[in-house]
Amino acid sequence: MRSFAKVFCLSLLSVALLAGSAQARTVNGCNIKAKTNCHHKNLNGKNLRGAKLSGATLHHVKLRNADLRKADLRGADLREADLRGADLRGANLKGAKLHYYTAPKKKGARTSQLPACYPGCQGAYLATANLSNANLYNANLYGANLNYANLNYANLSNANLTYAALGGANLNYASLFGANLNSANLNYANLTSANLTNANLIAATLTTTVTPAGILNGRGCAW
Repeated sequence: MRSFAKVFCLSLLSVALLAGSAQARTVNGCNIKAKTNCHHKNLNGKNLRGAKLSGATLHHVKLRNADLRKADLRGADLREADLRGADLRGANLKGAKLHYYTAPKKKGARTSQLPACYPGCQGAYLATANLSNANLYNANLYGANLNYANLNYANLSNANLTYAALGGANLNYASLFGANLNSANLNYANLTSANLTNANLIAATLTTTVTPAGILNGRGCAW
């Protein structure tokens, strides 16, 4: 009986060790774990579903068509990451950096003038993603699927959201100052207390949308 208990305990320990090693696996030179440093790595098409990457340095990482469903990307540095076709359903990107990337200042160095997601977030699948408090200033989210995404308090100032799908998205207290929402779908989106000053809403649809009180000052709407 005692030997059986010993074998049972060793089996549980083996399972735990295997689970831990699987969680911290290495993919194309990137150690998949919280606070990892994987800038400029190629993770295109990789299965990173449920990956724990909070606080990770992932700027300029190639994540095209990667499976990031339910991934923990809180506070991750995703500036200028290539997220084209990436599946981020249910991913947690609270506080993630997706704005301009500025390299460490060197003599004669030039600061990048491209949006953080260029060409990364164009057409990205971000439906239901948690982007609350995320800094998406000047991000290129052209054609992105953000249906039912949580963008509470997110900074989307000057972001390119042309043809973006934002149906049912939570944009409560979000900053959309100067954002380009041309032809965007905002049906049923929650825009309570959102800042849409100088936003381009030409051909945008906002059917039965909860609109902000006293802040809506966009340039043209289709309602």
